[in-house]
Amino acid sequence: MSTARAQESRPPARLTWRIRLRRDRTLLVMTVPAVVLLLVFNYAPLFGLVTAFQYYDPLTGVWHSEWAGFDQFHQLLGDPQFWHALQNTLYLSFVQLILFFPVPVALALLLNTVLSERVRNTVQAIVYLPHFFSWVLTLTVFQQMLGGAGVLNQFLRAHDIGTWDIMSNPHTFALLATSQAVWKEAGWGIIVFLAALSAINTELYEAAAADGAGRFRRMWHVTLPGLRGVIVLMLVLRLGNALSVGFEQFLIQRDAVGHETADVLDTFSFYYGIATNNYGYGAAAGLFKSVISLLLIWGANKLAHAFGEDGLYRK
Repeated sequence: MSTARAQESRPPARLTWRIRLRRDRTLLVMTVPAVVLLLVFNYAPLFGLVTAFQYYDPLTGVWHSEWAGFDQFHQLLGDPQFWHALQNTLYLSFVQLILFFPVPVALALLLNTVLSERVRNTVQAIVYLPHFFSWVLTLTVFQQMLGGAGVLNQFLRAHDIGTWDIMSNPHTFALLATSQAVWKEAGWGIIVFLAALSAINTELYEAAAADGAGRFRRMWHVTLPGLRGVIVLMLVLRLGNALSVGFEQFLIQRDAVGHETADVLDTFSFYYGIATNNYGYGAAAGLFKSVISLLLIWGANKLAHAFGEDGLYRK
């Protein structure tokens, strides 16, 4: 009897890597295409970061371009246009974080309350659709609605009301850019939150209802705590991408509102790097953005750990 009890309490033997490899070989083969794409499009281009330390000339190539050391970064940090682009980037990121980030959560909560599956699927399909539009098409839709000859201004003219300049007004550009991002991406962003909502134990709602909790209290004490981990994770990822507020969106609208308003770090790298054949300077700006983004995501992850959440990984 004691021998059998000892065998039951003994921890299971660890599988060797050969056994695990043989067991999971089908799953490993399925991941090969994704790993190859990741290596080709995400890791292989990292070799190009060396151009940030060169006076890169595409005719001579990386191996024969003149070495610049940190001269590009010294020039970058002394460039007023760079600091202005960084200021615009941080401001637009802050506005989008405050106004855009809560929208997918709110949409997911609203869709979760819809009882009819047909209605819910129809609404999901409608709000998902703009994600598949290009930024050119998205901005065309906004131009047709809010531009100088758009539907809104035509309505205002027909009723002898002064027109409203929205698409080319630099003072409201941050709100305009955020509304464009909400219309295009908020529907797609609710996928993660809907998946998290489906994982919440329904018995918790039943127990709360039995205790007399109404719909709002069930949402506050059951739904939101169930979403907290996912919300923190998405917030960490959002902060990590805070300096990547968008390239096409601002590149297309730059002439309409002026470069003082629409220049962000990505457009700065393009206009003052690639467009002027100063590739090393543009690469230096891109490397600076990547390093700051890495520090932001590291700091946000540490903050998530401080609040008891996993963040991107467990402590």
